[in-house]
Amino acid sequence: MNPAVLSALSALAGSAIGALASLVTAWITQNHQDRFQRRLQEYSRRERLFGEFIVQASKLYADSLTHNKVDPSALVPLYAVKAQLALFASQETTERADEVLLRIIDSYFRPNADWHDREEFDRKDYDILRAFTEACRRELGG
Repeated sequence: MNPAVLSALSALAGSAIGALASLVTAWITQNHQDRFQRRLQEYSRRERLFGEFIVQASKLYADSLTHNKVDPSALVPLYAVKAQLALFASQETTERADEVLLRIIDSYFRPNADWHDREEFDRKDYDILRAFTEACRRELGG
């Protein structure tokens, strides 16, 4: 084989390998960045849903402690957030959300709390969101 042809083929092969390596590196980098971005968006979505559930559940729970009548239209937004949690959250977190919802509904059927009695106020069972928030923290990796 002619040394000039061999030299030209070697140069072309080297260029092709270099271009291929550059292309593969760019593809791997882009793929990694896309996966990282998706994970970040998923994390933000779950964080927002957890916060929304906590705010709505807190408002309804406060209402249930002072009222004995359930307003179904007030429960619907909380059910909607719980349904969204079922799409994106872990089973444990969803189960804790179910427990919170049931405790809120049960609270409507109990006698109203006496906020003038310090002993009543100090009871630990008012913290209905503790198990849910702990499940959220585990799910978010904190």
